[in-house]
Amino acid sequence: MKREERSALKSKIEAAIVKTTAELERLEEATKPIAPENAIGRVSRMDAINNRGVSEAALRSARWKLTNLKIALTKIDAENFGICARCKRPIAPARLMYMPESTECVRCADR
Repeated sequence: MKREERSALKSKIEAAIVKTTAELERLEEATKPIAPENAIGRVSRMDAINNRGVSEAALRSARWKLTNLKIALTKIDAENFGICARCKRPIAPARLMYMPESTECVRCADR
């Protein structure tokens, strides 16, 4: 990976960390328990509970992504950064720009 690509990727990772952190804060607010004393009606309460479940799944995914972005940021200057963890071939720069937390090439990730 060239120096310019690494620099652009580092900026992309830093921006993704900021964005994901903000998303985490929003999702943590959305997953707070629904107080039973809220008079929102039975159907509305069921909708709120369902939405909370969806938000909890998104929260888990965002936490996983943030962790992996932070790992990628610490390893970006390593010689083996951008090398597939399975096949040991280079990961396409376009894939890393789209998903900077990727540790596998497209072919290995599809398996």
